Amino acid sequence: MLPAETALPGGCRYEPKWDGFRVAAVQDAVTTLWSRRGTELTGIFPEIVTACAQQLPEQALFDGELVIWVDERLAFEALLRRLSSGARRAHTLSREVPASLVLFDVLALDGTDARRLPYDDRRELLEGTLADARPPILLSPMTTERDVAQSWSEDMAPAGVEGIVVKGGAQAYKPGERQWVKIKRRDSVDVVVAAVVGPLANPTSIVVGLVVDGELRTAGQSAQLSPGQARTLGELLREPSGPHPWPEVLSAGAMGRFRARSDDLKVTLVEPVMGEVSADSARTARFFRHSVRFVKLRPDLPVPGFRSTLL
Repeated sequence: MLPAETALPGGCRYEPKWDGFRVAAVQDAVTTLWSRRGTELTGIFPEIVTACAQQLPEQALFDGELVIWVDERLAFEALLRRLSSGARRAHTLSREVPASLVLFDVLALDGTDARRLPYDDRRELLEGTLADARPPILLSPMTTERDVAQSWSEDMAPAGVEGIVVKGGAQAYKPGERQWVKIKRRDSVDVVVAAVVGPLANPTSIVVGLVVDGELRTAGQSAQLSPGQARTLGELLREPSGPHPWPEVLSAGAMGRFRARSDDLKVTLVEPVMGEVSADSARTARFFRHSVRFVKLRPDLPVPGFRSTLL
């Protein structure tokens, strides 16, 4: 549920939540791109560096999101491939599958720190600076109307927009503080429940899979189950009746890039059964990028056929 228009200081300002890499674009004598973790991405996105150098003023700092569209949908996996590419490959990919930089804030302009300014003032500066911007540099949309933001959340979902970010019009930019309200769109998804974490009688979470190219592939892990959910699953789930497609220890790679921990995961295998989970729209072709929420088992649905090969 989106907050009311008066919920934050100075009134709410609603923006789309882009499914990409959050970056700081530093405009000095040269352009550099930095991730939130302090990793330099300059050499990986040469097309963005060139566009920033051509279109953005020097002595400035911008906050934005690197995104890639494939077939009119945001493709996070294309960003992941770019991260793993070398400099030469990055230049090739920049021509074949170019990225865009969606800017939503300006933190410094003409060498002056703008972070203490209210959001509305920073937005005015940003809009003026980007008045003549052209792709791949984009200005993120913003609205003060809750109904418009709600329509964005629904209408932009097919393109991979995750939800809505809400900011206060009178708020300064304070790094490290949770000032923004993020409302992610969640979808109901049918998955294969094929393992649990913890004992079968009292599991703490489920491990879900999707059938991809005839194989049951791990797709994600649920958030911690409630006591009631754990009891229900303990009563309904069964040990595998035959060979299982997964090993009893799932590698970190099998669980996806965005599992909270990077170590292997010991699981209790179960007879695969269909289930329903609530998941936000952030996902790659194979993995849910964040924890899913278990909703219910769906034993009424047939499990798609898959080969019994281990991962």
